[in-house]
Amino acid sequence: MNWLHFLLGKRKPPTAEQRAQALLKAVDAGGLPLNAAIVNDIARQLGLEVSSHARMEETIERIRAALKRV
Repeated sequence: MNWLHFLLGKRKPPTAEQRAQALLKAVDAGGLPLNAAIVNDIARQLGLEVSSHARMEETIERIRAALKRV
């Protein structure tokens, strides 16, 4: 198992802010998230309350606003 740690390194999982920045970078580059659950998860990790019925575009804009506050 030590060889696996050696190969993969000791990487920490990305923070909510890093995930949100990556999401917004992809959206700004013209990408469209395909999985609303991931977008909602990022928003919840940033402390936002998100309805499962909320439009993804609205959630992305709320994430954008939350990052500006951080």
